[in-house]
Amino acid sequence: MIAGLLADLADEGAALETVLSGLAPADWGRPTPAAGWTVAAQVAHLAWTDEVALLAATDPAAFAALPADGGDRGASAADAVPAAELLDRWRTGRRRLADALVAAPPGVRLPWFGPPMSVPSMATARLMETWAHGVDVRDALGLPVEESRRLDHVAHLGVRTRGFAFTAHGLPAPEAPVRVELTRGDGSRWSAGPEDAGQRVTGPLLDFCLRVVQRRPRAALRLVAVGPDADRWLDVAQAFAGAPGRGSEA
Repeated sequence: MIAGLLADLADEGAALETVLSGLAPADWGRPTPAAGWTVAAQVAHLAWTDEVALLAATDPAAFAALPADGGDRGASAADAVPAAELLDRWRTGRRRLADALVAAPPGVRLPWFGPPMSVPSMATARLMETWAHGVDVRDALGLPVEESRRLDHVAHLGVRTRGFAFTAHGLPAPEAPVRVELTRGDGSRWSAGPEDAGQRVTGPLLDFCLRVVQRRPRAALRLVAVGPDADRWLDVAQAFAGAPGRGSEA
């Protein structure tokens, strides 16, 4: 399982790196939809988060001593770093993290900014974040957001974090199950939850992924909710750790 996850994580990083490698120096300073964050800041945040994930996997005590806003500080200093240096830092960090996750003892729980995570969950979270910040970069450059089967992992994480999304917004987590039925771009289906659940979320898988990483407003997406808990979920959906709101630790 972890080998396939890490292969998909590597492919997601490579896809974004392909976009970044062709940029002119001025493009790294372009503003992205995240207020105050340039393309360079997005990459710096990814690099920093991979580095602290490496600490979580190899030195939990050092991770526990990190400032909570370190990722934001790293992002704010990014524009002073040459693009080639920033790209190499992110590339190196991705490789080191993948090696550490492979070497992690079976069953270990890694500390994080939200609840501790298993190794597969950490790899899934890193893929989600890489994709989410890649959406910001592509939006800044006027490039389309492309769908791949790697988004299955993002959809899975979006479903797994349903209860967390409610509690992060100060709301009680509903106990009623929700069936999620999504359609990939090629017409195939992805689903989760009991088939006989009385509440449902349906629509394009890409739209669901964009919603759970808070990269698009709900009104801009073709998602349909049936039932009060499912409807409220689409308002508060959040697959990343941290406080409510777009871009918090994502």
